[in-house]
Amino acid sequence: MTFEGIEGSGKTTQVARAAAWMQAQGLPVLATRNPGGTELGRLLRDALLHSRGHIDAGAELLLMMADRRHHLTTMIEPALAEGTHVLCDRYTDASRAYQGAGRRLGEKRVDELHERWCRRDPDRTYLFDLPVDAALARVAKRRGASFDRFEEEDRKFHERVRAAYRRRARQEPKRFVVFDASQTADSVFLSLEENLRSLFRKRGRA
Repeated sequence: MTFEGIEGSGKTTQVARAAAWMQAQGLPVLATRNPGGTELGRLLRDALLHSRGHIDAGAELLLMMADRRHHLTTMIEPALAEGTHVLCDRYTDASRAYQGAGRRLGEKRVDELHERWCRRDPDRTYLFDLPVDAALARVAKRRGASFDRFEEEDRKFHERVRAAYRRRARQEPKRFVVFDASQTADSVFLSLEENLRSLFRKRGRA
């Protein structure tokens, strides 16, 4: 499963809550993130998110995809092979939205790289959606003195990212579940928990 959304959407909080809920149900689970789920990923994450120097948009996409490939082959696929459920904070949909739409590289370029180097798609994607103004207000409130290259982008960039996420969700309604992330974290999790219960009930696991 993957968890997606624009900056300030609360998806990272929901990954942690979902993992805790699954553990309480006795379900084997691995919670990870892309980029940053591996030692290499942590190095790339620091450069991609916190470097103040210019990074070419194409280089940014290739670095994201390199991390994803490494993450997939060294952590995600081995966990799945052992029967562990993987919850990933961002995956290829993030590159479609951020580099494809936000950086205007085109989602087709991202799809081509994904097909060549990753191929594995999540069986379910949770999209935490909320208006950009509300999201950026949350980001400003929590950020303090830290610097994040994506959070620093202008409103139009974030609007393109959100629109790309919503468009992909409409294109793949069987994979995506969209939540109204403008609600409180507790309210969002109640909806997420209900969906998880339904999912694992169908699989005979909860």
